[in-house]
Amino acid sequence: MNKKENMARHIEIPLKADDLSSLHAGDMVLLSGEVYTARDVAHRRLYEALNKGDKLPFDLKTAVIFYAAPAPTPPGKIIGSIGPTTSYRMDFFTPKLIENGLKGMIGKGNRSKEVVQAIKKFGAVYFGAIGGIAALSSQCVKKAELVAYEDLGPEAIRKLTVVDFPVIVINDTMGNDLYAQAENMWRVNN
Repeated sequence: MNKKENMARHIEIPLKADDLSSLHAGDMVLLSGEVYTARDVAHRRLYEALNKGDKLPFDLKTAVIFYAAPAPTPPGKIIGSIGPTTSYRMDFFTPKLIENGLKGMIGKGNRSKEVVQAIKKFGAVYFGAIGGIAALSSQCVKKAELVAYEDLGPEAIRKLTVVDFPVIVINDTMGNDLYAQAENMWRVNN
């Protein structure tokens, strides 16, 4: 492996089609731009709004959704610790969001077959965030503001402005899956 293969790519949000198509499962990426936090109940509300034809609180076509809810914000800080939650909890709702323009998601863990198919069909990417470093991840957040569903408390949708937020591509636009690749490699070697 050469140095270039080890280097993280800097990608700006909103994600562009050429950036998305050039990403491969396993690529390290530093994301900069706006991401929206949303977990289970927020996803249900977004899904229901789409089904009713209601306007969403943000534009899916330019959005990256981070499956996270921040811890309380300490005095003098922009946001509390923020790490990924398990992505499969959003899998029922995700294909509909992707079909309606969502191009990027950040979480942890693998995705359902239906989500991976939607990612491939509509040219989206699923990024894995590093679990266990929530306090460090919060340092990449330069601004945080409440966007919708304030009644959900920490799980309300927030718009975060991030700089060099570290992620890894788990599922790319071609349907490749980093977890499946790692499992296959392990089987071959054991």
